[in-house]
Amino acid sequence: MAGDEGRLTASAFLPSQKPDRQGAEVFGGTPMALLRSIATVGGMTMVSRVLGFVRDILVAAVLGAGPVADAFFVAFKLPNLFRRLFAEGAFNLAFVPLYAGGLESDGQAEAKVFAEQAFSVLFWTLFFFTAVVELAMPWIMMVLAPGFLDIPEKFALAVTLTRITFPYLLFISLVSLLAGVLNSLGRFAAAAATPIILNLCLIGFILGLAPFLPTPGHALAWGVAFAGLMQFIWLYWHCVRVGVILRLPRPRITEKVRTLLRCMMPVAIGAGIYQVNLVVDMIIASLLPSGSISFLFYADRVNQLPLGVVGVAVGTALLPLLSRHVRAEHHDAAMAAQNRALEFTLLLTLPAAVALGVMAEPLIRVLFERGAFGVYEATATGRALAVYAIGLPAYVLVKALAPGFFARGDTAMPVKIGALCMMVNIVFNLVLMGPFKHVGIAMATVISAWLNAGLMALVLHRRRHLDLDTRIKDRLPRQALASLGMGVGLYLALTVLAPRLAGDETERIVALVVMVAWGLLVFGGLVQVLGAARLSELRGMMRGSS
Repeated sequence: MAGDEGRLTASAFLPSQKPDRQGAEVFGGTPMALLRSIATVGGMTMVSRVLGFVRDILVAAVLGAGPVADAFFVAFKLPNLFRRLFAEGAFNLAFVPLYAGGLESDGQAEAKVFAEQAFSVLFWTLFFFTAVVELAMPWIMMVLAPGFLDIPEKFALAVTLTRITFPYLLFISLVSLLAGVLNSLGRFAAAAATPIILNLCLIGFILGLAPFLPTPGHALAWGVAFAGLMQFIWLYWHCVRVGVILRLPRPRITEKVRTLLRCMMPVAIGAGIYQVNLVVDMIIASLLPSGSISFLFYADRVNQLPLGVVGVAVGTALLPLLSRHVRAEHHDAAMAAQNRALEFTLLLTLPAAVALGVMAEPLIRVLFERGAFGVYEATATGRALAVYAIGLPAYVLVKALAPGFFARGDTAMPVKIGALCMMVNIVFNLVLMGPFKHVGIAMATVISAWLNAGLMALVLHRRRHLDLDTRIKDRLPRQALASLGMGVGLYLALTVLAPRLAGDETERIVALVVMVAWGLLVFGGLVQVLGAARLSELRGMMRGSS
């Protein structure tokens, strides 16, 4: 695609130009209201991530980083890969602006009809897709994990576990549609809580069913499938509570569904490019020594805490708000919302990146080093986490910048940027995997992530959709300086507490808690002294004042 070919105008997503009355009611129309929405999603995500750490601690203790762990992580990644492509990727990014625009222009009744049509098409498409993948799983696994072929038992286990987990794709994709409906109505909490259900199911299944099944990996796989069903029931009930009762009509390709599919196609290509990156990472990791997939998984799980709490929250809250502002031609409001989202993103991710980089190995040791997960596994995982941390601000910036394209109907440019970053990732994977093993895969991911964020920001700036205002220009250097100061403080604390961090489990936990508290204290003090943020603004956000 070149020029404006493949680019959908904002009016394709948002068919009318009525004043933004409903948007003002739902979101308040202010950047402060945006931050309240981010705080809601982020708060729920924080609870989910804490439970996720409990889950991962149990998984690490029971599975370690051996063949069963590698097989389960491949089985877990495959449905999640397609979920991001079908649901959180192409479908959700195309559906939310259309549904939000329909609410604004046509009212809730007409928007509900469109949601039912989309619901039906999504259900039947994924039902038949899931059936085909289940039948073809051995051949798919040959492509996804060719390194497993050298160990027939490991390959067979990966096929079995993936067949158990794959129906999760169907349920979680429908969950994504229901979440889009609720988010468009300004109701973020229920959708943000769905990952909590996944973590509770996995914790329950590994504790309750693992002794009765062939391997703990089987218990986790069944937990994934059951969680998808529970998440669907949870969000459908919340939609019913707000008066949106979606039926499953006969699938029909209406004009609005055609518009949805047209919007989806370039986004699907872009999301597919990103998923190809993940597949390439998995294929290469399967060729490396046993445990490499697990090292990357555990490191990424820790890295996902700030990424999920901040990045997902910002992207989820910002897209419907920008969509409404763009359609109502409130360009100043859209620019202000984008600036505040970036400011809030960097305020939290810069110190998180520095802290994860400094504390990577002690953090992994405290979280996972027990049972089947030993010192070697902790060291290898800590090295990957230290590298992933360098890219943390970039990962989150991509989440904050993407709505600037999708709210305006531009699905072509992210595809072009994604294609370039995919090629960069593949090249650096091949170059770095030899000397650095699994850490080289993490390095390639970081390089491509920063390139992605930089190019997206540059394009938005050139289109005058992203102009940093005086406030963010003033505060960004202060945020960076406060983060670096905190990093120095953590490094000094690490030196002092090194003997405790090498002690027994209790000593390690206490030493890590002291380091975290010290880091928060240093960063909070520097933020206030340097003027990087003001407590009064954050208190106002939580109270709902502007």
